[in-house]
Amino acid sequence: MVLCLFVGSPAYASSPAATSRSAIDSEDFANENFAGESFQGAEFTEVNFRNADLSETDLRGAVFNSCQLQNADLHGANMTNGIAYLTKFTDADLSGAIFEEAILLRSTFDGANIDGADFSFAVLDGTQQKKLCAAATGVNPVTGIATADSLGC
Repeated sequence: MVLCLFVGSPAYASSPAATSRSAIDSEDFANENFAGESFQGAEFTEVNFRNADLSETDLRGAVFNSCQLQNADLHGANMTNGIAYLTKFTDADLSGAIFEEAILLRSTFDGANIDGADFSFAVLDGTQQKKLCAAATGVNPVTGIATADSLGC
């Protein structure tokens, strides 16, 4: 037990995937490549993911609070049971992504590609839901649910 007191804390790398922290605040990951990584249950606050590659990532239960995801690639990402509050998905690629039972309040999706995205039982602001319904196309390749149906269009 005494030996444990003399062992230093682990160092954290700059990549959220490489850290053992569960909460990441005010980091800049613009243009980074995290394709296929797992961020299950991670918490991001005021993190910049502009133009980042988050395709095929495991975001189940992840929390994005006031994050920037403009032009980010989230193709095929799974954000089931996640939360995105005050997060900007402007012009993001959300094609084939899964947002089942996600809470997406006060988040914006202007210009996002939602072809084949599944929003089943997700909670969205009414104005965002209407905008997404106008752009809803495709069927999710994993869940088999049509995007328009998942949004209740």
